[in-house]
Amino acid sequence: MILADDGMTSPLLALDIGGTSMRAALVEEGRVVERRETRTPKPSTPQAVLTAALGLAAPLAPRVAAVGVACAGAVARGHVTATATHTFPGWTDIPLEQRLAEGLGLPCSVLNDARAAAWGEFRAGAGRGTSEFMFITVSTGVGAGLVLGERLHLAANGLDAELGFVSVPALWHGGAEVPPLGLLGPLEFETSGTALGERARTRGLADAKALCDAAEAGQAAAEAEYTRSASLIAWKIADVAALLGVTRVALGGSVGLREGYLARVRASLGRFPERYRPQVVHAELGADAGLIGAALWAGRATSGT
Repeated sequence: MILADDGMTSPLLALDIGGTSMRAALVEEGRVVERRETRTPKPSTPQAVLTAALGLAAPLAPRVAAVGVACAGAVARGHVTATATHTFPGWTDIPLEQRLAEGLGLPCSVLNDARAAAWGEFRAGAGRGTSEFMFITVSTGVGAGLVLGERLHLAANGLDAELGFVSVPALWHGGAEVPPLGLLGPLEFETSGTALGERARTRGLADAKALCDAAEAGQAAAEAEYTRSASLIAWKIADVAALLGVTRVALGGSVGLREGYLARVRASLGRFPERYRPQVVHAELGADAGLIGAALWAGRATSGT
C-alpha cells in the first residue's frame, strides 16, 4: 500500500480486463471501496480495449498513486499476447503496461488475471498464512496462479501457471494419441464450465449450471461428468503438490466455487498419498480477487517491497 504525505495509506487503482466486461476499482487495505464497469468492446482489438480501459479508469486516476491491471492472456514484461485469439484478435506482444501508464500518467503493473487473483487471495484471502499456495479458477476456462516461497511465480515467457493447458486424457476435443493414455487434450477442454456446458447439451440439459445442479440432485449421468471434471482437477493438484510442495489450494470461478464441486475435488484428492494432498478450500474474495491482487501488486511494485 502507498503511503501519502500525511502518513495515511492512499488507495490504489485496479483494472480487470476480461473478454466480456472491464472493471475499474479503488482498493484500500485489501478491499474494493469504489468500482466502475463497462462491456468489453467487440471486436476486442488492442486499440479498442485500450481506449475503453482509459475511459473507464480516468475518473478514478487523480485519486491514486499507481494502477494495477489484471488481464486475460500471457503477460511478460508488461506485454500481453492473447491465448484466446478469437476473443482478443490482434493481441500479440502488446505493450499494455506502457500504454496505460502513458495514458493515465501513473506507474502501471500488469498481471495475467489468474495470477492477479492468486496474489489477491494470498495477501488478503484464502492463502493467508501459507508460503506455497495455488489459486485455480474453474469457470469459462481453467486458470491458475502460484505463490512459492511467498513470492508470486512469474515466468519470463508469460507461462507462469497455465494449468488449463496441461494434458489429460481427452474425450471431447480430440488431441494427440499417446499410447497407452489414448487421446490427450488440454485440461480446460475437459473440465471447464465451457466443457461441462457441452456435456450438458449432449444430456439434454441447458448448460453447465443445469448439469451441476442435476449431479448434485443425484442424476447418475450428470454425476459422471461432474465427477470427471473434479477428478481431473484433483489429479493436477496432486501433480503440482508433488512438484512444488504446494500446501493450500483455493478454488474460484463459477464452477469451482460450488460446494458440490469442492467436495468432489476433495474426495478425488483423497485417493492420492497424503503428501500429495494439499488443503483445498474455496477462494474468499470472489470476483474481486483479480482487482484486489492487481492493486496490491501495483502497490508492492511502486513501494519497492
